[in-house]
Amino acid sequence: MANLNVKINHINMNNPVMTASGTFGYGIEFADFLSLEQLGGIIVKGTTLNHREGNPYPRMAETPSGMLNAVGLQNKGVDYFVNHIYPKIKDIQTNMIVNVSGSDIESYMKTAEIINELSGIPAIELNISCPNVKQGGMAFGVTAKGANEVVKAVRKVYNKTLIVKLSPNVTDITEIARAVEDGGADSVSLINTVLGMAIDAERRRPILSTITGGLSGAAVKPIALRMVWQVSKAVKIPIIGLGGIMNARDAIEFLLAGATAVQIGTANFIDPTVSLKVIDGINDYLDRHHFESVTDIIGALEC
Repeated sequence: MANLNVKINHINMNNPVMTASGTFGYGIEFADFLSLEQLGGIIVKGTTLNHREGNPYPRMAETPSGMLNAVGLQNKGVDYFVNHIYPKIKDIQTNMIVNVSGSDIESYMKTAEIINELSGIPAIELNISCPNVKQGGMAFGVTAKGANEVVKAVRKVYNKTLIVKLSPNVTDITEIARAVEDGGADSVSLINTVLGMAIDAERRRPILSTITGGLSGAAVKPIALRMVWQVSKAVKIPIIGLGGIMNARDAIEFLLAGATAVQIGTANFIDPTVSLKVIDGINDYLDRHHFESVTDIIGALEC
């Protein structure tokens, strides 16, 4: 059996397989299906400073080889998380990481500052795909300046591992990656969902209440792979790859492209145990190809 251990800044992971925010609840919902301790980490659902109801229904739509979602970061706010969710997850023996979202820089900072005090949470994943309500609704993560500013601000109040989740809905993702690295990010995760749309032709209306939504699933994998490969050439910090990983082969492709770890998202809805199958598949690949450690294949793509 190969060595599957990887490291993201100060986080030691017993394997490179994590579950993506918004697809695995708080982890405890999946405890009947698999041993959570076997995962490299769990990114819990998006958390904001205040309670958010999310978007009106319908807010999900199945698409060829994927799905659209416009859930809208529905959650009960960071105080509820601290008082009611954290006590239930703090003793799970894996890396429990909180995905943090905001509507302005101040709300990002306050949420991160509160989570910074939780000893059982070794890292946050900063979702910079959120619209900045003080700047006309443009997402923080679509400009290098906006991305750099929010990361710098959060870095001032958060002293543990800071992962920044990048949006693919940009002209040059390497520019954004370099900007968040310069702002103090310890790692980047990519990609977030791709902006998409679905139409009900019979009714001549959009399927989603918000008209557009985020596309995820197998359909986005080629885009995600390309972006991970590009970013791996542009930054020195570790990359966490996600976007359309449905099986071990997909995960291995991301590692070869330069990712140190991966996140599994949409596939959890199809098979709640898929992450364990991916871990086993990576180990099998390493054994078959006579690699001693998973780190031997990170960025090992031969071009």
